[in-house]
Amino acid sequence: QVQVVESGGGLVQAGGSLRLSCAASGGIFSINAMQWYRQAPGKQRELVAGITSGGSTDYVSSVKGRFTISRASAKNTMYLQMNSLKPEDTAVYYCKIVGAYTQLGKYDSWGQGTQVTVSS
Repeated sequence: QVQVVESGGGLVQAGGSLRLSCAASGGIFSINAMQWYRQAPGKQRELVAGITSGGSTDYVSSVKGRFTISRASAKNTMYLQMNSLKPEDTAVYYCKIVGAYTQLGKYDSWGQGTQVTVSS
């Protein structure tokens, strides 16, 4: 019902930048919040950044000052601008839709993930 697709991952040198995109679809009327998670192999998934319907943002301490999350109000889209990338940022990045309201109810949904690799 609720579909989530991430894009924009790739290979970048340390100090470089990437912008990740997330697009949600499926008859969505509104979304309470959108979040970016990341997961390295064998590690637990961690919350990196989030943005609420009111525009409030928050970040994990390790990315503050380097990453910026944003949301397009006219579309169910979200971005993560990643600057000054470090090798420890290497992970699969996932978009999570929190509280997507459709005709059938309220849903949380995950994207399939996009790989970010930062070389030293």
